[in-house]
Amino acid sequence: MTGPAPETGPASETGPGPMTVVRLVRLYAVSRRIPAAVLVIAACAIGLRIALIGHWDAYGALQLPLIFEAAAAVSVVAVVASPFGEPERVTGAWLPALRLAVTAALTLAAVGLLAAAGASGGGHLSGGPLDVLRNVAGITGIGLLCAAALGGGLSWTGPIGYLVAAVFGLYTQWHPPALTTPWLWPARPPHDLGGALCAALVFACGMTAVTILGALDRPGDPPTT
Repeated sequence: MTGPAPETGPASETGPGPMTVVRLVRLYAVSRRIPAAVLVIAACAIGLRIALIGHWDAYGALQLPLIFEAAAAVSVVAVVASPFGEPERVTGAWLPALRLAVTAALTLAAVGLLAAAGASGGGHLSGGPLDVLRNVAGITGIGLLCAAALGGGLSWTGPIGYLVAAVFGLYTQWHPPALTTPWLWPARPPHDLGGALCAALVFACGMTAVTILGALDRPGDPPTT
């Protein structure tokens, strides 16, 4: 006499295993070209280190790091665009967590590498690490908001437009009347609380928007390859 047949119902849901999570993260990194973004950020840090070898006046010493900071921010923002569009939104339950983690990690990497480039080899980075943190975070936030509102293909427009405005704000410090609004934080001193709060607010809004919404998929946009 045989015993009862084994149950063939669905297995208990225990969540994805470690290997599944690793594979998911790897596929996400490849699809978003995150390794390329890391290389570009590293190149920005190397470029800043080389540029700081030269002797710059006060105006140039503030402008020059800002250009590399904006370039690094654009590299961070570029990874939020999805090559798969709407189907990925429907099937990707882990997407919000991945977008949040990857964007935060790349932003911290950009800040760390640029700050290290300014401190290494006896170089002097005007504004110091606090200025790098404020500028990279704020400009990245602008790019993230553009990605959520305009699409990944146009996410660079906000950071580049803001770079032009910030350079002009720095210009007015030597050619009055000076622009003193905290929303042009690169033109404010590194320890300025108003500029830091504005940059932090923009970054928080950008992170929230891109975590929840991702980059906008606009009809007619070419797929990211």
